[in-house]
Amino acid sequence: MVESFIEMMKGLPEELIIFVVSMLPVIELRGGLVAAAMLGVPWLKAFVICVLGNMLPIPLILLFLKQIFALLKKVPGIRRIVIWLEKRGDEKGSKLNKSRNWGLFALVAIPLPGTGGWTGALVATMLDIRMKRSFWIIFAGVIAAGVIMSVLSYFIPGLFFNI
Repeated sequence: MVESFIEMMKGLPEELIIFVVSMLPVIELRGGLVAAAMLGVPWLKAFVICVLGNMLPIPLILLFLKQIFALLKKVPGIRRIVIWLEKRGDEKGSKLNKSRNWGLFALVAIPLPGTGGWTGALVATMLDIRMKRSFWIIFAGVIAAGVIMSVLSYFIPGLFFNI
């Protein structure tokens, strides 16, 4: 998926490509760092750009998600998707209820499909975690995911394949 996205954006500055990739739901920072490694962007520069790209939409999601969902529920066809997203947020959130802060951090930090900043913001909104608190927890999780993905994208491949 990352390769096809890079191909679509060919000709644009590499920094812009990895910034945009990091902003996208599902792909987020994980895909941004993989793209950066593929494009040969130096690690520290890529790390900073990908964290910023991943975090840019988070405050907007935290601020406006409930209002956006309320509006979208009025649109036929989209209502079912919104209800599914709310249900998913509630399900993931119910697993976090005992230690909400650490659970939210882990949800964002562990780079697996269906996790990340976007999902973290959805869950934080569903759990009514205060915006200021959830933003910093999500930020810490994105940093942790960035460290994990840096090792996987930059350091381990270099050990085995001289990339």
